[in-house]
Amino acid sequence: MVLGVYRENWQRVWDLAQAEDGLYAALGLHPVYLARHRPQHLDDLRQWLQRLRGETKLCAVGEIGLDYYLEHLDRDAQQALFEAQLRLAAEFRLPALIHVRRAHAATIATLKRIRLERRGIIHAFAGSREEAREYLKLGFRLGLGGAPTWPQANRLRKVAAELPAEAIVLETDAPDMAPSMHPGQRNSPEHLPDICRALAELRGVDAEELAASSSRNAAELFGWD
Repeated sequence: MVLGVYRENWQRVWDLAQAEDGLYAALGLHPVYLARHRPQHLDDLRQWLQRLRGETKLCAVGEIGLDYYLEHLDRDAQQALFEAQLRLAAEFRLPALIHVRRAHAATIATLKRIRLERRGIIHAFAGSREEAREYLKLGFRLGLGGAPTWPQANRLRKVAAELPAEAIVLETDAPDMAPSMHPGQRNSPEHLPDICRALAELRGVDAEELAASSSRNAAELFGWD
């Protein structure tokens, strides 16, 4: 999955998805790039989604969400942008790929108000057991990548070990969030098997079993055959 994060990179994301079998695109306005976004970009996103409606390579609206970790990002502006994009996901019957940093309560409250038929994924989930439970009650899946492979991530490792298999979608967040077995390196989709093996060991299951359940979950969510 290749994610669009601001208006100027949507075409490149779409071209990449078109060029390679097995690559799929999601388009959105990421909260971290709030300063780059303009009101017109929401109209542009609607036009892109309308133009690509029914294209099998377009799988979701994303990456969108809320980031309270970066204090300079205006929270009201983030909220308005998030809600507008959730409504686009609802209108076009697409899942949402959601970025959340230190904003789980606000995100959960928003997802309770704006319901998506096809739900989506909470990307790079790093919340608590209770927050995981709330997302699962709403029908969302949780993306797990490099973060829970680090031994010092005690709380997240406990949550990852307890999640039901049908809740988990494996991911990398490349080029960010490198797993513990590749410290200090640029992350890559090539690291996904290592992440899978580490999380399978944490959960006490075979890596093949975890990989298969993650693939089933993604296929069900995105409508892949």
